[in-house]
Amino acid sequence: MFRGAFTIWGRDMRVLRRSLFSELLAVIAYPLTLYLAFGVGLKGYIADVDGIPYSLFIAPGLISMTAVSAAFEESAWSMWFHRRVQRTIEEYRVNPISVYDIVIGKIVSGFSQGAIKGMAVAGVIFLVTPFRFPLEHFLVYLYFIAFGSMVFSCCGTVCGTVIDKPENIGRVQGVVIVPLIFLSGIFFPLSSYPGSVLPFVRMIPTTAIFEGARLALLRGVMEPEYSIILAVTAAVSFGLAVWIFNRKIEE
Repeated sequence: MFRGAFTIWGRDMRVLRRSLFSELLAVIAYPLTLYLAFGVGLKGYIADVDGIPYSLFIAPGLISMTAVSAAFEESAWSMWFHRRVQRTIEEYRVNPISVYDIVIGKIVSGFSQGAIKGMAVAGVIFLVTPFRFPLEHFLVYLYFIAFGSMVFSCCGTVCGTVIDKPENIGRVQGVVIVPLIFLSGIFFPLSSYPGSVLPFVRMIPTTAIFEGARLALLRGVMEPEYSIILAVTAAVSFGLAVWIFNRKIEE
């Protein structure tokens, strides 16, 4: 069971291994720049947030952002490239590999690459900041990062499945993914939103990912509302990814 998915995942990991160093250098640059610009550059102008130094407040969000963004990009571009350029998806279908194997393999591949790149950013942040946390907090944090990466990986799989022009993947990132990430409280507390807007913001899955991950890593709190929203979103996004991919390859 899932042997085909494991084979697809292994193939993608071997491809990553060939360019791992350059990939990590590229992925570290963006969140590190944001950390230096906001966490260091503005720390003298921004008071503590809920009793937490601002440089520590934004650290969990940057780590989570790296992981889920990498999960989306890997799933989207890998699926598009294998479907439109290499035609690898057609080769998979000739073999006894099911639709579930292909989608699960791509989702796990996206999650794995997101986890690797997120840990790389975490390591760099650990070197430049006193950001530390108890091990039990990290175990709670894994729940949010795992389901969050799954959601973004499923979304990437859908984009790579339905989008034919590669530039449109970048447009989805710029118009949908990036705003959802930045409006979810990575750089500011959710209490900054007006009271009339806040309940709707808290229902957005990306808010559940980033705010839930921050509470987990800094305070060891498993917020029930965010946990449920994220689990339901992950299940729905997986179902949609399988259904859309199945419909697309039958055309």
